Amino acid sequence: MWFSYNGGEWILRGVSFSIDPKKTLAIVGETGAGKTTIINLLSRFYPIQTGRILIDGVDITEFPLTVLRRNIISVMQDVFLFSRTVKENVILGSPLDEEWFRTVCRLTHIDRFIEKLHGGEDETVMERGFTFSAGERQLLSFARALYFDPSILVLDEATASIDTETEKLVQDAITHITKGRTSIAIAHRLSTIQHADKIIVLDGGRIVEEGNHRELLQKKGIYHKLYTIQFSNLS
Repeated sequence: MWFSYNGGEWILRGVSFSIDPKKTLAIVGETGAGKTTIINLLSRFYPIQTGRILIDGVDITEFPLTVLRRNIISVMQDVFLFSRTVKENVILGSPLDEEWFRTVCRLTHIDRFIEKLHGGEDETVMERGFTFSAGERQLLSFARALYFDPSILVLDEATASIDTETEKLVQDAITHITKGRTSIAIAHRLSTIQHADKIIVLDGGRIVEEGNHRELLQKKGIYHKLYTIQFSNLS
């Protein structure tokens, strides 16, 4: 597919890839490479100029928007929390399934800090959740996504700002919320997508490399360069 926001410079240039059902695809690349644009097109926030996106062989334009967006849930880096209870921030006005809510809390580990709150799950979240750490807010966003049980889960830089205290909990929560569903992960931190079934590398709006973590390292290309830079900075 090809795409331009203003009809001039192409943001995506002949991008074509597939994801097997219930597998995880990771998209990596420098800022401006077109990663988030792909997600915007998947959710039909913009029309594609050339090409199409298929889900189970059906063009996404054939799905009602409400159905499409109900089945594609995105978890972003910046988590917005409402001045409502913790529980209300998870279920977001949908019918409450108490048993499923408890399961979601356990799988995403928010039960660990909920039990420390004076009001528990009925504690009112302060404006934008400023009393929670970045990791706790991220775990809440994972719980929100899992509660809605989407067919396709998108993690858009969802681990970029987590604190070290909750990093392991976040990684474990990701394992639970991606299990058994088709997932797309956009990440600058390559350590978070090493176990993806497929990784595509974008550069200048084109797919320049494709494979799993080990295959891409062996190619000694852009992915290898990004990986080497990141891990040399950690040493």
